[in-house]
Amino acid sequence: MGSLDSDFDRLVSHLDYSLFIVTAAHRGERAGCLIGFTSQVSIDPPRFLACISVKNRTFRVAEHADILVVHPVPEQADGLALLFGGETGDDVDKFARCRWTPGPGGAPVLSELENWLAGRVLERIDFGDHVGFVLEPVEVSAVESQEPFTFRRGRWIDPGHEP
Repeated sequence: MGSLDSDFDRLVSHLDYSLFIVTAAHRGERAGCLIGFTSQVSIDPPRFLACISVKNRTFRVAEHADILVVHPVPEQADGLALLFGGETGDDVDKFARCRWTPGPGGAPVLSELENWLAGRVLERIDFGDHVGFVLEPVEVSAVESQEPFTFRRGRWIDPGHEP
């Protein structure tokens, strides 16, 4: 038996889960990043949790935003996964490199991704190196079921910011 941290790392390294792109806007500033820590957390009332790294520029915008847009990333959208996961908005205007439209609260909706949910931020919860945003859906686009772009598939993407 190893240390608790190494055992935990070994356990979670076997997990595979869907990746999402979260976008936010505040006072004319846009941001977006690839995230893996998400979940529906209530059925009635509907609630969704999206966790963003505190080291990420998107966090700095999202901490002041009223609305976030969460896009499930389908397996064929590896280019968007690379853009939003492998680049930092501190250096690159990600939105100049993809098609998007302003969504609820001005948060960008990525045109290539037909499935998304816009949620009003109800609560921000500190989880350590991530903050969880509890969202109340205000608008949803659920066009078709698609195979997800998963964490295991995206392991080759080097984070745009320090891990």
